[in-house]
Amino acid sequence: MRGVMMYGPADVRVEDRPDPVVELPTDAVIRLSATCVCGSDLWPYRGQDKLDGPTPMGHEYVGVVERIGSAVTTVKPGDFVIGSFFASDNTCEICRAGYQSRCVHAVPMGAVGTQSELARVPFADGTLVAVPGTPDTELIPSFLAASDVLGTGWFAAVAAEAGPGKTVAVVGDGAVGLLGVLAAKQLGAERIIAMSRHQPRQQLALEYGATDIVTERGDEGVARIKGLTGGYGAHSVIEAVGTQESMLQAIRATRAGGHVGYVGVAHEVSLPGEELFFSGVHLHGGPAPVRQYLPTLIDLISRRAIDPGKVFDLTLPLTDAAKAYDAMDRRQAIKALLLP
Repeated sequence: MRGVMMYGPADVRVEDRPDPVVELPTDAVIRLSATCVCGSDLWPYRGQDKLDGPTPMGHEYVGVVERIGSAVTTVKPGDFVIGSFFASDNTCEICRAGYQSRCVHAVPMGAVGTQSELARVPFADGTLVAVPGTPDTELIPSFLAASDVLGTGWFAAVAAEAGPGKTVAVVGDGAVGLLGVLAAKQLGAERIIAMSRHQPRQQLALEYGATDIVTERGDEGVARIKGLTGGYGAHSVIEAVGTQESMLQAIRATRAGGHVGYVGVAHEVSLPGEELFFSGVHLHGGPAPVRQYLPTLIDLISRRAIDPGKVFDLTLPLTDAAKAYDAMDRRQAIKALLLP
């Protein structure tokens, strides 16, 4: 099969890789219908995460089951399925509590590399969810979004306790932040403040339910949020970047007693203990348990109640993966979809 390999900063290649096989009775092999580049893939692309030699890339995927192991019972060949960026057994105590991304047997799908034509999915019964019937082609981008960025934005909104009567601020205007706006709207938030400096992203945030746009960042951004909320700060803040500045901006923009849902992959984030102590703010986040939300998200997408696929503003063949990375790195695309 063909698959994406990263050799180092800005060195993305599409190469022949071995076809995956069923290695364990709990495995499934799927043929991908679509995959994509994640914002987190840009960390190694920019050299901020170090690679240990050539590395398969990708952790978001939808596709059709081709083969299953002897122990797999919930999906079958021919099913169109969605999975999370962590494979999970969905039976351990952590999974049953709704945190499948921290399953005691979790397998990171990034180690498998799903920017490819085929992929082996461990713990198929616990990881994959079948979409009823054969989905319409135009829904495939939205189902792909559910595999990570929609599920992550949804978890961020839940962790921030977005809901009726709440003001929600969103730090980060990438795909996760934008879908955090969508999630907050679906959860009934009264007011949603999107922090963005980029007009196309601002427009999509408004389409997804944002009521206000704030272009300032850092302390100036915090002051604008406070000014829009009578000096109190937002009830709920979604942090979808993962830098020191974005995390402190999120905490400082939250009112005392409010909640921060942080899902940006943290890089060199260090929280000042005294400030955190006196903030009175709840922090909840980490790798999103996407599997928990897949049934709900599949239903919403199938009914066309939401259109998260709009975050894909660039579609390229898998063979042009290097162009997809470059476009996202230059912020010429919000999120690039790859067709194997």
